[in-house]
Amino acid sequence: MTPARATLPHVAIACGGTGGHLFPGLAVARQILARGGSVTLLISPKEVDQQAVKSARGLEIVTLPAVALQRGRRFAFLAGCWQSWCAARQLFKSRRPDAVLAMGGFTSAPPVLAGRGLGVKTFLHESNTIPGRANRWLARLVDQAFVGFSQTGSRLAARQVTCTGTPVRPQFQPRDAALCRVALGLDGNRPMVLVMGGSQGANGINDLILSTLPVLARNVPQWQWLHLSGPQDAEKVRQAYTELGLTAVVLPFLAEMDLALGAATACVSRSGASSLAELAAVQLPAVLIPFPAAADNHQFHNARAFEETGAALLLEQRTATPEKVFGLLRGLVEDVAAHDAMKAALARWHAPKSAERIAELILQTVPRIADIRLAEAGSASAQTRSNRAALLQSSTIA
Repeated sequence: MTPARATLPHVAIACGGTGGHLFPGLAVARQILARGGSVTLLISPKEVDQQAVKSARGLEIVTLPAVALQRGRRFAFLAGCWQSWCAARQLFKSRRPDAVLAMGGFTSAPPVLAGRGLGVKTFLHESNTIPGRANRWLARLVDQAFVGFSQTGSRLAARQVTCTGTPVRPQFQPRDAALCRVALGLDGNRPMVLVMGGSQGANGINDLILSTLPVLARNVPQWQWLHLSGPQDAEKVRQAYTELGLTAVVLPFLAEMDLALGAATACVSRSGASSLAELAAVQLPAVLIPFPAAADNHQFHNARAFEETGAALLLEQRTATPEKVFGLLRGLVEDVAAHDAMKAALARWHAPKSAERIAELILQTVPRIADIRLAEAGSASAQTRSNRAALLQSSTIA
């Protein structure tokens, strides 16, 4: 029994820094657990990571001292990378993983380098149309890359690229909107618009919606709102809805995003790849406002890919006006034909087996390693039996 237990596949997943990296990593982790493996989740010290993993079960959670690359903080970033590499290497030496998966972002490179240095199979997942800097560099080193958009593969210099889609957690699926609204303290029968800016909120979206509220209050006062503002703007946003007499739940953060998406009639959102994958999973029509300062403008390209297939509406922040926001939202909420057509287009973007496929592709490399370990264990046992037989024979002769 000991050799079998020792050969259970163990995968390290580096997925911290933002919800867009962390939640897809959690989805893959659950699939590896479901297949009898074990997982070490490598995350950053950021609050979004620490909060999100509190409900994780069956996973080993390790925080690496990684620091995001920001203007004026290059030395802090390099120091964080070095410290993370040292920590990951020490961790892997004490419990060697069978594979390391990087989900992108600043926590990804050190564990992949540490694993590669120890001869471990390495993988990465790139969820955006335009690969991030870390993944562009790592792609040359890993054994296989997974991508969320088919057009991304040509932008990665990887040995092998497989389009898997972007993993979402299993609870993201179409739900009874009325029940979800009631669970949030809202009227189950009135339309509800969700406003979100990612796991940490978005000041640009907050300000745009607040400037649009007077137009909305005059024209569609019956609409309800769930506004995920981020921690900095929560009080300001809450007060704006109250002053105009609009029914709204304003929260800095909501862990149960499946409930929020399930309750909504339409959505205003940034266009990070993980958010788009969740919108596709629940088939929620949205106005996408890409974060204009995103690296390589990747959120714009994500949104445009959805817009070109009829799966979303694209509105650039620099050209957005209250009138445009209202017009686009009104079409999604009140035009039944347009609403249903977008839901159908979103369904075509959903990759329901993405997490399962990534887990299986990684674990396909593990049995060979496990078989070697099992053979080594069997060889050692055979040698022990041979030694015991020789000793018994020599004792009998004596």
